[in-house]
Amino acid sequence: MTPLEIIASALGITSVWLTVRQNPLCWPIGLVMVLLYAWFFFDAKLYSAVLLHGVFAAMQLYGWWQWGQGVDESGRRPVSSASAREIAIGLAMAVVLGLLLGLAMDRFTEAVYPWPDALLTAFSLLAQLWMALKRWQCWLLWIIVDVLYVGFFAFQGYWLTAGLYGVFIALALLGLQQWRASRSQPA
Repeated sequence: MTPLEIIASALGITSVWLTVRQNPLCWPIGLVMVLLYAWFFFDAKLYSAVLLHGVFAAMQLYGWWQWGQGVDESGRRPVSSASAREIAIGLAMAVVLGLLLGLAMDRFTEAVYPWPDALLTAFSLLAQLWMALKRWQCWLLWIIVDVLYVGFFAFQGYWLTAGLYGVFIALALLGLQQWRASRSQPA
């Protein structure tokens, strides 16, 4: 465990907790967290994860902006549901992106685990996009991705980060419950 990993983990928990609560402060705190984790993963030679966190930095800015658009009388952007078409296209694009990224990382870098790293990266990007758009289904995808990340990081001995993703699973379950409930409440 490094101080960088400890700080990034604490910010990650804070950011996801604020996201569950639909608090827009999740975005700037998340921005700092993803930048710290990009540095951590660069040192670990998990280059797809570095790219993921670079894109997450941009997604943090996009989500922060997006949550300010289309707000209702409560001052929040309402939670919505992704259409079946949006889900199918998103999942198909994540598979294609994951395979292309895995191939690139396998051939052109010394990435340690290019294929699982790339596929988890692609599906994380989809979950993050759905989160920025406030689609409640983001939490279902985060649960699956986070379970896989726990195993991925534990296998490599990154116990604090594996534990962080375990906490993310619990928060994603809470987020799923709360976002679905807020979606069904009358305005």
